[in-house]
Amino acid sequence: QVRLVESGGGSVQAGGSLKLSCAASGYAVGDRCMGWFRQAPGKEREWVSNISGGIFTYYADHVKGRFTISQDNAKKMVYLQMNSLKPEDSAMYYCAARFVSGCAQSAREFGAWGQGTQVTVSS
Repeated sequence: QVRLVESGGGSVQAGGSLKLSCAASGYAVGDRCMGWFRQAPGKEREWVSNISGGIFTYYADHVKGRFTISQDNAKKMVYLQMNSLKPEDSAMYYCAARFVSGCAQSAREFGAWGQGTQVTVSS
């Protein structure tokens, strides 16, 4: 059974940084696409970033240049380094795993989810 556990969220001021971690069990993070999504209150869950095979990375336009996704296959960890944070980045951040080949930006394409970690950015 796949289990994903996020950590690293918190409260920071605008311009600050946070590094989110996602620990995977029952799943080889290097085999398939892993993704980060976020959801703010009253809004739909939106895609943030993907990593595939530990090499190919993809970012939503609104985080490109500020966020960096990475993974450690041996530790079964996926990370999201977030720099230059803005108040609009405030949301619950979720780690997700995809069970078929290829990456996707739609939440429905991912089969396993973590419980989320809250990120709050104050102005």
